[in-house]
Amino acid sequence: MGMMKEFRDFAVQGNMMDMAVGILIGAGFGKIVNSLVTDILMPPVGMLVGQVDFTNLYINLSGKTYESLAAAKAAGAPTMNIGLFINTCLDFAIMALAVFLMVKQMNRLRSEEAEKVG
Repeated sequence: MGMMKEFRDFAVQGNMMDMAVGILIGAGFGKIVNSLVTDILMPPVGMLVGQVDFTNLYINLSGKTYESLAAAKAAGAPTMNIGLFINTCLDFAIMALAVFLMVKQMNRLRSEEAEKVG
């Protein structure tokens, strides 16, 4: 019975709600970053390097020729999706930078607050 009381106390303190809100905001932020990379950043980068659509960069492991990654996937061909991997890496880098800047700002505000109090 003690464990149920501890769980109830944990949930009532708001920690669980804070965590749930953080997860939901993080998921939404992840979608925004994904769209930023896929829809805003990668098309100009593709143009700069010669009209390359990074989502269509792949290595076909089947030995047959396909017009696009979608065609290769539709045919069930094994592929190494290099362009999608590049997009995912950029998503991660932008998300990591945003989190770093946010934490840095929070730490700066915390230290300013501590200086006012102390």
